[in-house]
Amino acid sequence: MSPADAVTPESFDFLSIFLRADWMVKLVMTGLGLASLWSWTIIFDKLFRFAALNRQADQFEDAVASGQSLEDVAASAGENPRHVLPRMLQGALKEWRDARTKGAASSEGQIAFLIQRIDRALDAAIARESARVEAGLGALAIVATASPFVGLFGTVWGIMRSFQAIAVQKNTSLAIVAPSIAEALFATAIGLVAAIPAYIFYNAFSTAAGKYAARLESFADDLSTAIQRRLADRG
Repeated sequence: MSPADAVTPESFDFLSIFLRADWMVKLVMTGLGLASLWSWTIIFDKLFRFAALNRQADQFEDAVASGQSLEDVAASAGENPRHVLPRMLQGALKEWRDARTKGAASSEGQIAFLIQRIDRALDAAIARESARVEAGLGALAIVATASPFVGLFGTVWGIMRSFQAIAVQKNTSLAIVAPSIAEALFATAIGLVAAIPAYIFYNAFSTAAGKYAARLESFADDLSTAIQRRLADRG
């Protein structure tokens, strides 16, 4: 059987290309496939997580704007709320109650120190939450930037095999080099399949994380203003 007879259309389906590939190209394809699976796991997790976080934030902000007292809103959130906004509110009110109990908000200097302490606590909560929602984005960035180069390495390796086949068989027939070229191009394709979604969603989630952090900062500013207004009314 000649090489041309051995090559059929079925020889170029994805499974056949993978099974026929050199061990190095198989390693590249497998690694890229696992990287793609890893990135899609992160993508789906972030899609659901951002949707849930923003939905819960909408509900809590509606409760704050409903006219209820801040104490009632904070109490209705429970002792250990999962969302950061009620935790921020509870933390600020705790600082306020502690200062009022100890009489540490009777002078302008004490009031300024109390507001500063509340702002620091809110900033720390925002920083922790921002780090939590951004977790995993670094992995998407790695997949997005590294996958094309890993795929290119598989491509180069496959092309080298093509030239080796020509040298060994002393035959420049396309049937000789086509399988190795197909393996090489398939490695590139898998690299792009892994990289493109990771790149798109990395940018989308980075933007979403920035908007969410800005939302938390806006809430913190409003909360700090509300506490200052209370302190001014007491004065």
